[in-house]
Amino acid sequence: MLFNTLEYAAFFAAAFTISWGLARLRSPWLRVVFLLCASYGFYAAWNWRYLPLIFASSTVDFFLARWIARETDARRRKAALVVTVVLNLSFLGFFKYWNFTVENVRLLEAWVTGAAPVAPSDALRVLLPPVGISFFTFESMSYVIDVYRGDLAPHASYLRYLLFVSFFPHLVAGPIVRPRDLLPQLERPPVLTREVAGEAMFLIAIGLMKKIVISDQLALNLVDRVFERPSSFSAIETLAGVYGYAVQIYCDFSGYTDIAIGSALLLGVRFPKNFDQPYQATNMADFWHRWHISLSTWLRDYLYIPLGGSRGKGWLTYRNLMLTMLLGGLWHGASWTFVFWGFLQGLGLGVTRAWQRWRKDRRGGAPAPASFAHDVVASVLTFHYVCLCWIFFRSPTFGQALAVMRQIATLTTFHPNLPTVVLAVLGLGVAALLVPRKAHDVALRRFAALPAVAQGVLLFVVAIVLHEAASVAAVPFVYFQF
Repeated sequence: MLFNTLEYAAFFAAAFTISWGLARLRSPWLRVVFLLCASYGFYAAWNWRYLPLIFASSTVDFFLARWIARETDARRRKAALVVTVVLNLSFLGFFKYWNFTVENVRLLEAWVTGAAPVAPSDALRVLLPPVGISFFTFESMSYVIDVYRGDLAPHASYLRYLLFVSFFPHLVAGPIVRPRDLLPQLERPPVLTREVAGEAMFLIAIGLMKKIVISDQLALNLVDRVFERPSSFSAIETLAGVYGYAVQIYCDFSGYTDIAIGSALLLGVRFPKNFDQPYQATNMADFWHRWHISLSTWLRDYLYIPLGGSRGKGWLTYRNLMLTMLLGGLWHGASWTFVFWGFLQGLGLGVTRAWQRWRKDRRGGAPAPASFAHDVVASVLTFHYVCLCWIFFRSPTFGQALAVMRQIATLTTFHPNLPTVVLAVLGLGVAALLVPRKAHDVALRRFAALPAVAQGVLLFVVAIVLHEAASVAAVPFVYFQF
């Protein structure tokens, strides 16, 4: 059930009406049960066979966390933590990486024996991995780790915990919501003010515009064609395809996040921000402070810092950065191109850290504030490095990624595949990337302050634009595959 479909609109309208009806009846438990059933129904609309997986993993983590909190023996507590981490990563590893492992074992066998590689049969493959498994696995696992560390008390309500993991706005593509952020909100009576409702509708409208008007149009009319057959395009068209993918993935994923945050707000729940003008970053560390914030902070808190973070000798910091980003790349998908994308990200973060340390040592303290011109140049360089990384992220194979770069290197300039409409959408997308944070916040506040009739008129105009721009079939969100 995609956010950009009428089916989701009907589903959400029913969920909104019934949940607030139960809230007005002062039935918190009935509301929790209803939202839990609605969330499981939302997931079952994709594939009901995987409902036992999300239910079982949530149940095991809930009761293991309670046992860890009661246990006083350090070894038993650690053993229970190991159990939950192994179980969660085993679920994730089997459903997401089994095919990848089998294929690489076959390739290794062929390399050792000198025989031609044999593709694994369907009997050895997981044909349909569970959607969103990377997101709900990380969320549930972080709860047990927080309880083990003493950062969070075990939650008393089993049903609320199940709802925390499966709450449908963030279930299949995030943001990765921490238990300390969401569980307390599920305990309190929900509140929906006129201003919050206006903020929610603004976010949903902006998210749908990003997805349908910009992301889908670029994907269908430029990006997919360029990455499928780069040799059919000139250098400038291929470069436009790379820029187009940078715009597409941002508008697609941030658009999904906007809709998720807006949907949750209408149900009385606030999610944390997940994007903050990432293409305006001045270095790779700044980029990861702005891009997919819920994932980058999760990797920082549960992987990078436990590995040692920036403590110890300098080379250990670079090792920890590289390991974190390699695993972050693998988290995105079972492919060597994702692993290499993670390597490039780790390399970029390492170079950033080395440069910052060198400047600090050279000046004998904190570096002087950068000038506006410096920030512009740094942002342009960072953006193009990110685009280089996106080539490997988007390409299914190294051969395809190298073909894209070879085509750019031809420096050919004919551009019959860049009609005015495509260039206009690409320009609109680039403009969306450059909107200052303050301008976005001002527009949101002014929309929320408008009278209901004015809001309705603007939303009606947005609906007409979406109807005219929509493709025949709804295009899935990019991050659904992760």
